[in-house]
Amino acid sequence: MHATLPLLRVTDFPPIRRRAIESLQVNLGYTCNQTCVHCHVNAGPNRTEQMDRATIDLVLEVMRARSIRTLDLTGGAPELNVHFRSLVSAARALRAEVIDRCNLTILEEPGQETLAEFLAAEGVHVVASLPCYSQDNVDKQRGAGVFDKSIRGLQKLNALGYGGPESELVLDLVYNPQGAVLPPPQIKLESDYKQLLGENFGIRFNRLLTITNQPISRFGSTLISKGVFREYMALLRSAHHDDNLEGVMCRNLISVDYQGHLYDCDFNQMLHLPLGLAQPRVTGARPHLRDLLDGPLPRRIATAEHCYGCTAGQGSSCGGALH
Repeated sequence: MHATLPLLRVTDFPPIRRRAIESLQVNLGYTCNQTCVHCHVNAGPNRTEQMDRATIDLVLEVMRARSIRTLDLTGGAPELNVHFRSLVSAARALRAEVIDRCNLTILEEPGQETLAEFLAAEGVHVVASLPCYSQDNVDKQRGAGVFDKSIRGLQKLNALGYGGPESELVLDLVYNPQGAVLPPPQIKLESDYKQLLGENFGIRFNRLLTITNQPISRFGSTLISKGVFREYMALLRSAHHDDNLEGVMCRNLISVDYQGHLYDCDFNQMLHLPLGLAQPRVTGARPHLRDLLDGPLPRRIATAEHCYGCTAGQGSSCGGALH
């Protein structure tokens, strides 16, 4: 796999600073039941890295100490961590919102037969990946049969109350472009998703979140292999809008890797750019969850050329478009 960080280090991206921490985005491990072309985590069935119990307990300790109200769980497939359910239950007992970034097909994996019911019972906010309403496009990006499994997963969540107009169970979908292009306008695409998924499959959901593909890890390596990395970076830079700087997710979020190390965002995590630092430190000196228990955090956010992916066009974050 091609390394992208050497191509991203030199940047003139505007400096940005951290505000109050509202959310911990915790990567529970890189194991996944899918291998997606656009995956910036390079997750897959052969990855074995998983967060251990001690680190999960530290996550909960930090949430209590910092009064953090949102726990955003990612992977891989976060549900494949053996401590996933106990972490969710403990965080909900703290009255925190829990977000599960779910690939939908996990609901049909052996051992996960009761996962949907568990998520509903705990009132978990499900953010589900469905990169298109077309079977051909989804299977091309995520693998044969993924679309049908995803539709069944959505129907199961709907049957439990997710996405209903009067329900408190929130179901959002995530769209990623098929290649080196920016997402279309979120509001218009959401309307298309709701119409077509409703008419063809009876599916309902709350919001569609459009997210720009980042030029890192698996997707970045693919761009390099195809000889279009520089063209994609030129697209992101040319579409930059200063207005989007106010809403970028790193201002109010801390990203945590499976070992408990801290980063300004999930993308910096994959590039090994630690929290608030322009260059990686030696392993033993990297900021860790323990550092959130006492003392201030650096306000400066580490940036590189990939940050233009969050400010291009309508903007992009884990919560979808910024405008």
